[in-house]
Amino acid sequence: MKIDKFKLRRMMLQLKEPFQTSFGTQQDREFFIVEAYSGDDVGYGECVVNSRPLYSEETVKTAWHIAEDFLIPAIFEKGEIHHPDEVSELFAPYRRNNMAKSSVEGAIWDLYAKKNKVTLAEALGGDKKEIDVGISIGIQESTEKLIQTVGKYVDEGYKRIKIKIKPGTDVEVLRAVRETYPEIAMMADGNSAYTLDDIETLKQLDNLNLTMIEQPLAHDDIIDHASLQKEIKTPVCLDESIHSLDDVKKAVSLGSCEIINIKIGRVGGLTEAKKIHDYCEGHGIPVWCGGMLESGIGRAHNIALTTLSNFKLPGDTAASSRYWSEDIISPEVTVEDGVIHVPDKPGIGYEPVEELLDRYTLEVKEFRPEPVRA
Repeated sequence: MKIDKFKLRRMMLQLKEPFQTSFGTQQDREFFIVEAYSGDDVGYGECVVNSRPLYSEETVKTAWHIAEDFLIPAIFEKGEIHHPDEVSELFAPYRRNNMAKSSVEGAIWDLYAKKNKVTLAEALGGDKKEIDVGISIGIQESTEKLIQTVGKYVDEGYKRIKIKIKPGTDVEVLRAVRETYPEIAMMADGNSAYTLDDIETLKQLDNLNLTMIEQPLAHDDIIDHASLQKEIKTPVCLDESIHSLDDVKKAVSLGSCEIINIKIGRVGGLTEAKKIHDYCEGHGIPVWCGGMLESGIGRAHNIALTTLSNFKLPGDTAASSRYWSEDIISPEVTVEDGVIHVPDKPGIGYEPVEELLDRYTLEVKEFRPEPVRA
């Protein structure tokens, strides 16, 4: 498979409502799409960065620079790509920049599946025809608003409710939700807002029957999470501090967590995500797929990944309408009774709509291989 051309599109979508976490409130979503062309086929990947380096060190500008100046030239220099797994090996000399890497690799995975006339899920080795999904709810202006919001998504059938928390907005609001909905699967996401000094507060979560607490401590920590997991009964799930299979191996060895959240962008692509999935399955660690407020393109990659067998817990891949008045794919991602039906068309299974891509594009740039000199 030879790539004839890449196209990068910097885009902006406006969220239907502000999304608040412990490190800020997001109203717009700036990101970029990677398009990989080979013959009559086009593969699509999404770079799940933010405008500011709050979740990770990457931003739209830095990821675009890495893709343009290093990753795309590396693909062109390689020439033929026989399997997408080769891409992660090709990018290995470049340190981190995982979201940039995953966007280019994701486009090639989609292209590969289309060339072979299989779904992306099948190309990855997944066999589920439908996946269970949950919902992620940002910090609300009041407990009453939170309970109302939770009720809306419970009525829509989502299989798990994730609630963002931070110091001062945690135990009491979670307790209020649990008292209102005693049977729902519920988890808390600390987004690195706590320290070991908060152990007594976090111990109080043990009485709320939570599925897990996600990344309560520092974004780059594995050691302190091991100390925390020894002190609390609630399973700890690691997110921000897991960037590779090596990180997972260390976390499992130390006892830092009982669950792993896999985000394709955070770990550098589908190839690494699959390696992490396989290792966790072999060690009895369930995984689930986290979300990064993706457009339909990134959402489609999440759906395909979640068809692998060890995705035991509902992920954050909600319907397109959860975040966007208008998504950029057709059909949009829909959820029925907490379930997404996996598309059966080749590749990601959803078709980006050219008119909508153009409408929300702020900048576009094309790249072709250098002509061979005689």
